[in-house]
Amino acid sequence: MYGILVLEDGTVLKGKGFGAEKEVLGELVFNTSMTGYVEILTDPSYKGQIITMTYPLEGNYGVKELWFESDGVKAEGFIIKDLTGNELDELLKKYNIPGLYNIDTRFITKRIRSKGVVRALLKTSSKPIDDSEIEKYIEKAKNHKDLSEIDLVSEVSIKEPVIHKAKNEIAKCVLIDCGVKKSIINCLLERNCTVISVPYNTSAEKILSYNPDFVLVSNGPGDPSSVKETISTVKSLIGKVPVTGICLGHQIITLALGGETYKMKFGHRGGNQPVKNLDNDKVYITSQNHGYATKRESMPKDAEIFNINLNDNTVEGLKIKDKNILCVQYHPEAGPGPHDARFLFDEMIKLGLEK
Repeated sequence: MYGILVLEDGTVLKGKGFGAEKEVLGELVFNTSMTGYVEILTDPSYKGQIITMTYPLEGNYGVKELWFESDGVKAEGFIIKDLTGNELDELLKKYNIPGLYNIDTRFITKRIRSKGVVRALLKTSSKPIDDSEIEKYIEKAKNHKDLSEIDLVSEVSIKEPVIHKAKNEIAKCVLIDCGVKKSIINCLLERNCTVISVPYNTSAEKILSYNPDFVLVSNGPGDPSSVKETISTVKSLIGKVPVTGICLGHQIITLALGGETYKMKFGHRGGNQPVKNLDNDKVYITSQNHGYATKRESMPKDAEIFNINLNDNTVEGLKIKDKNILCVQYHPEAGPGPHDARFLFDEMIKLGLEK
């Protein structure tokens, strides 16, 4: 199958197509993980994005539904250097997602690092792609909406509450689902914490009616400032129940506290991001997937920034003891790894039980 990637600046790369025969638009990003292509593809946080993997070999250990982070592939497209085996191809076909291989992923990564994330068009076809159509594809990429203009969270959030009952319940969490990864729910269940997942636009009154020990605002796609219903809900919850957050949830809590977020040049996406805990000077290697960050100087005086990224000094975690708030920018559940920061789920449960 034939394949082409067209960037909004007119850059054109041709390769071989796999997965679905389809044309898609999205924000082009790169991920530096050496494993985890199944978890990455099924992570709802990638809704609206075309993923380029920097590690050249993908598909080499197969595909299992056990590794899924949601009910299917959520990324818009997948770009890799070398394709091994048939299972990755079959996975993308099943979920109608196009892929591109035999592409210079190093070039794409350097392009994004130097100029930032870009809008792009990915097209696969069983027939040769007509060069006379390329100008049309460039215009499509240029005119594609920015992620901040697309309502992505509503597309990946559940529609009705779901209760995940722990076998030996010691705590109860209401999880606001903005596009949660299954690993987050599993990490809480493993610690005997019952999880009540609710849609992103659930009211504070409804959440409090479940009498939770704490609330967790999940990860998810897109611009945090566009998730206005969740921001409003979190504002109403602060001071009434312990509030925790992961990734997009961290950003939503930032906004609920009156802080600001900003779009990063190319974000953090991969399983090798070093985070320093300022409380004990320990460093954790973490899994991350985000394109927005908390603006440090915008935070209220009572917000304690206790985690920073050692690569660029961005905010990776904040807490307010008097208000029982704890949130992190990275992914403590990881999926597939590293698992350095999984202890944070114990901290969240402890915060809820000691309120």
